[in-house]
Amino acid sequence: MLFAMPKWLSIAATALTVLAFSATSTLAVSDDPPKPSSSQPKPKPKAKPKPKAKSKDSRLNQDEIYSLGYWQAKRGDYQAALDTLRSAPNAADPRVETMIGFSLRKLGRVEEAMGYYQRVLANYPERTTTRQYLGEAYLQMGAPEQAKEQLAEIAKRCGVACEDYQLLSQEIAKYAKEAG
Repeated sequence: MLFAMPKWLSIAATALTVLAFSATSTLAVSDDPPKPSSSQPKPKPKAKPKPKAKSKDSRLNQDEIYSLGYWQAKRGDYQAALDTLRSAPNAADPRVETMIGFSLRKLGRVEEAMGYYQRVLANYPERTTTRQYLGEAYLQMGAPEQAKEQLAEIAKRCGVACEDYQLLSQEIAKYAKEAG
């Protein structure tokens, strides 16, 4: 007995076959548009165009600066990250301030980092990544109870399954094990 194909599937397959083998005017992204067919003479090609001059303003934009600084910090190049992040046009960007705090903390400048974290959270209390880093700073300062407070705040905002909660929870557990 042959396989019985639902009628709608048979119609769809036929339609796709017709479309696949028919001439269409659709273009792929890199295709050039079709040239109009006319009986007018073609214009003579112009001289080779000059390459465009580079923009005098080759600075990175806010998002590019944040991204570059973020990856520099995550790779462990904290001073380069600070230099990059501090060049951002919007110094009050909470992402930038959080990563400045992160870089400062990793350089051992925890007190200075705390100011950045607290400023961000005063304006953006929902930022769980900032809370995670603040909790880690509290652990560096020997204040696990304050780190646990940040963990509880993260849980309120994104639950116990979110990455920021999981990462800070692991750091608190590691701290407790080392403190013995």
